[in-house]
Amino acid sequence: MPIPTYETLIVEREEGIGWLKFNRPEKRNALNPRLLEEFLQALSWLEFDTETSVLVLTGVGDAWSAGMDLKEFFRDLDDKPAERQRVDQIYHLGWQRLNIFPKPTIAMVNGFCFGGAFTRLIMCDLAVASDDATFGLSEINWGIFPGGMVTKAVADILPPRDALYYTLTGDTFDGRKAAEMRLVNYSVPHAQLRDETVRLARKLLEKNPAALRAAKETYKFVRTMDYTQAQDYLQAKMIALQATDPAHGRAQGIKKFVEDKAYRPGFESYTTVADSDKTV
Repeated sequence: MPIPTYETLIVEREEGIGWLKFNRPEKRNALNPRLLEEFLQALSWLEFDTETSVLVLTGVGDAWSAGMDLKEFFRDLDDKPAERQRVDQIYHLGWQRLNIFPKPTIAMVNGFCFGGAFTRLIMCDLAVASDDATFGLSEINWGIFPGGMVTKAVADILPPRDALYYTLTGDTFDGRKAAEMRLVNYSVPHAQLRDETVRLARKLLEKNPAALRAAKETYKFVRTMDYTQAQDYLQAKMIALQATDPAHGRAQGIKKFVEDKAYRPGFESYTTVADSDKTV
């Protein structure tokens, strides 16, 4: 399929990896109504693009995203309640669609990540940041709290003391601190960020696509279930996976381990580019 073009986004493909790039560098990729609408359209296209198996979100220029465009999203819509309601709905549909996107998603945080951008960051399955990326929940500094589901997303992923500290102070922090708090999986020097993200994406490309989809779906759903509900759901999901996986991944995996003895779990480890640089 030909790649669609957008005013505020860039879509690219590279050997199974789809790249979705926020493209308002002059505004540090702030999320305005046009970007929110195009983001939803792009996700819908990428979901069914047969040449995209892993999706990476990043930003053009020196920012991942500076959050909501205060002028276009708030001030320009203050006296347009119907339009504001429409844009709010598109905003929420975007992060919800990203949260349930059927393919693995990676946030490659290359620079500024503030406010409303946290929701999209946290909705990605995995995240890698530049050591010198700048994160912040600055809303308290201008008289409000993080809205648009940002507070909920932050509460779900950050330790309470860290979440409250940065919510109440508005202080910024870098990629290393984001990794320490587990907002991202890890951070690397900026020069290594793209290579490390591609390496992680390629590791995912080696996995069974149906199993990857089932694994992320089951994780996200069982988090809110009790153990009895989770047991029933997981058993049903496993049966469904075995019945619908065109690659018959379970049978192939058992054969690889039991008969071919080609897989030895526990004898392989995953290291980042930064980790490998330390090897002597």
